[in-house]
Amino acid sequence: MKRFDRLEQILALDPDRDCEQIYRLLAEYEFPWDITKALEFALFRTYAVPSIGRLLDRTGEFTRSTQRRYDDTVLILFEIFHWGTGSDRGRQALEQLNAIHGRFKISNEDYVYTLSTLVVTPVRWIEQFGWRRLHPREVRALTNTMRLLGEGMKLTGIPETYAEFERLLDDYEREHFGFDAGGRRVADATLHLFGTWYPRLLSPGVVRAARFLMEPHLLTAFGFPRVSSFGRRTAELALKVRAGLVRMGPPRPDSRPVEPDPLSYPGGYEIADLGPESFHRYQAKRRDEQACPVAT
Repeated sequence: MKRFDRLEQILALDPDRDCEQIYRLLAEYEFPWDITKALEFALFRTYAVPSIGRLLDRTGEFTRSTQRRYDDTVLILFEIFHWGTGSDRGRQALEQLNAIHGRFKISNEDYVYTLSTLVVTPVRWIEQFGWRRLHPREVRALTNTMRLLGEGMKLTGIPETYAEFERLLDDYEREHFGFDAGGRRVADATLHLFGTWYPRLLSPGVVRAARFLMEPHLLTAFGFPRVSSFGRRTAELALKVRAGLVRMGPPRPDSRPVEPDPLSYPGGYEIADLGPESFHRYQAKRRDEQACPVAT
């Protein structure tokens, strides 16, 4: 297989009918590292919306069990995107996602904004740091895949095009980004988690590099100090050098798709296992209440 053969395969597919298949090819073969990092930043930026950051802080899960919260999010999204929203396993993962969220009062607007981060952030990341640019058909397929996710979450007012998602994201951040102590605590815990994945001596540099890649309005919302132009340019240059090396390298073979390797589940997992302990206690209590006969 040559470097651009998979792109030809993607362009032979229909971005509306085959959108989930195209997304799998992008996420598991063409841009696995880029999409993973972009989605990390996508969900991270939602903490800068006070209503979201405050709720995540109030649960305590993102500060007590940050790695597991990360793994649960990655695994649920992987199950949905890998198998597809129309598959049994994809529907099971969607039901688990909806059940986890269903305990909380979350506005449809915050949900749709979060969905927009999953659309726009990967496209912008790959445009800036990917080893090649995305074809418009790929952007359309990615957008359609996330629209299916939103429909599975029973959201309303989902944008129809990438341009509409992009406008929604920019407008929502302009209107809603702001400092909240809870959101800052969740952001700090997440940045600390990113650092723990690397040797101790490299950990502080990883955290600083993450801040170098944040836009000024995101730094301001978290109360982070402004970063130097030199540091930002250095971080961006490092990612562009990486992209050039990837472009010169061989494509990922069909036999080696990238899949999650969750630290929280070394022995494997079932979809029903995913979610915070508080969620599972809540589910168990509901089952007990339903099983208990009501006195008359």
